[in-house]
Amino acid sequence: MAEATEQRKSKRKRWIGGIILVLLALFVWWRHSGTGPQRQGSGPPVVGVAKAVTGSMPVELDELGTVTPVSTVTVLPQISGYLTQVAFTEGQQVSQGQFLAQIDPRPYQIQLEQYQAALAKDSASLAQARSDLARYETLAAQDSISAQQVADQRFLVAQDDALTKSDQANIDSAKLNLAYCHITSPISGRVGLRLVDVGNYVTSGSSTGIAVITSTSPTTVIFSVSQADLAPVLTRLGQGAQLTAAAYSSDDTTKLEDGTLSAVDNQIDTSTGMVKLRADFANADGALFPNEFVNVHLLVNTLTNATLVPSQAVQTGQPGTYVYVVRADGTVHAQPVTTGPTDGTNTVILKGVQPGDEVVTDGVDRLSDGAAVQVVSDTPGAATAQPKRRHTHTASAQ
Repeated sequence: MAEATEQRKSKRKRWIGGIILVLLALFVWWRHSGTGPQRQGSGPPVVGVAKAVTGSMPVELDELGTVTPVSTVTVLPQISGYLTQVAFTEGQQVSQGQFLAQIDPRPYQIQLEQYQAALAKDSASLAQARSDLARYETLAAQDSISAQQVADQRFLVAQDDALTKSDQANIDSAKLNLAYCHITSPISGRVGLRLVDVGNYVTSGSSTGIAVITSTSPTTVIFSVSQADLAPVLTRLGQGAQLTAAAYSSDDTTKLEDGTLSAVDNQIDTSTGMVKLRADFANADGALFPNEFVNVHLLVNTLTNATLVPSQAVQTGQPGTYVYVVRADGTVHAQPVTTGPTDGTNTVILKGVQPGDEVVTDGVDRLSDGAAVQVVSDTPGAATAQPKRRHTHTASAQ
């Protein structure tokens, strides 16, 4: 009984193995009979092309900058006393001359009254001395008094006159102190957080101050460029050109403000090889915040009538920098080129390609010099593509 069972199992295994072999044979026949998926590579590679065109290319420098206010002022007390009033709100915009804070003026008012009293007293003494001098001069003319007494009286008049001038100077100083009790904004701008509270005793020697005010409109952005990029900037400035600068957000996607280049530093940082530049911005809407990091796009020049090709057509390899140009016979040629500025979408070709030449933009990795290709359809010309905001530079062919 057991022997019969083993025979049936063995027979079943042979049947299963035979079915599998038959299925494998059918699959191999299907693959090689032409009814299955066709193997690629039998014809020329399919490529996408675009025509080189004539257009304009902006030459820009894209650098990281910092929003730097034109003025930053720490409001310091000029006199000592108790702070009795703070009239500003933290973060508000203030105008030049706007009232900010008050120091107790009473001690300085009392001092002013004392100086005014001293002036009144010394003025009375001066008037009496002048009256006596006039009388002495009359008696001296009648030879009724000594010349020495007249001379002494003149000296006394001069002394009293000097005392009144000193009293007046003290009065002016006391009035100035009273003015210092009324603290106003020295500039227009945004006031920061309050640095001292009402009731505190402030002194003229304090370095903390009451508040910090930064000017926000207009403002500037300071950024650095490489010494290799400095020469074109200086050349354009020497020609009297006004270079435009656009400030973008830190992620380089949102345009914040347009401005102009206003200054170039007088030396290059030897440790970094960079030189600082300053651009002015109106900043009427306050989009540029003090000490904010921004991306600055400095338009140095605009190339006109330049030969443009899509950037993906430009390759780098054994021949150097090259593009595949489609010939009239349907083959491609690896054409060495000299490239100029690029905006990420299009690249300027200075040498090697002429407007109207067809260059391969898609399927380049399957090509070799002289290979036959099948062109599906032309892609839009390079000049019609929308340029991206990127740093432009010049590269040369080997």
